[in-house]
Amino acid sequence: MAIKEKIPDGLTRRAQYFVQIHGYRIPDPGVEQNRAQWLEHGIPAAEIDRAVAYQEIWGGIALPPSPHYDGGPSSLSAGVPEGAKAEGWWFGAGPQRTSLPYSFMIGPGGEFGIHAGTWVSLHGSIAGWVESMALADHARRCARTITTVTGEAVEALQLDGLEPVLEVAGRADTWWRGADSLVAVYRGEAECMLAPQCRTATIYSGLDEWGLKGLGA
Repeated sequence: MAIKEKIPDGLTRRAQYFVQIHGYRIPDPGVEQNRAQWLEHGIPAAEIDRAVAYQEIWGGIALPPSPHYDGGPSSLSAGVPEGAKAEGWWFGAGPQRTSLPYSFMIGPGGEFGIHAGTWVSLHGSIAGWVESMALADHARRCARTITTVTGEAVEALQLDGLEPVLEVAGRADTWWRGADSLVAVYRGEAECMLAPQCRTATIYSGLDEWGLKGLGA
């Protein structure tokens, strides 16, 4: 089902357009029905409330594959909360699209990230992840040239003169805007799996003013 209504609030016009045009919503039973069972297993009510709130806004939304993390979640859907009072609680953000050594999770502070024994926050929110996907789609369509570097070459990039793209709420993954370029830096897999060779950056060059932002974002 195409998403024509109930697009989550707080997204830029660019991300709203991306979700509406390229996304769709699949049937999703929700998680409220699991509340009693989860309470019996010692999951705090506040954590169940967080999962329910996430599901009500994002549940069932399916987006095109992300350029990294083997495409990201196949759809957005809250999973069973897990954790402890001392370290905080996480819940699943959506099922994997492919077989991966980590899961997509929503962290104790609402961050979107990956978890494989080690937790790495990619973006400060699920909205930040969606914004990053929308920006990647926009940049790919508008750039005259696209260059990808990996490993140590990522650390050699000169980002000091660039402006951080705030709407992606970058944590391990960040976006940067220059005079005629956008730079996406992906460190999530490298940090989660202790694999520095997995660091990746994509440079989108030859962008005009609209190409740098798009749709009044």
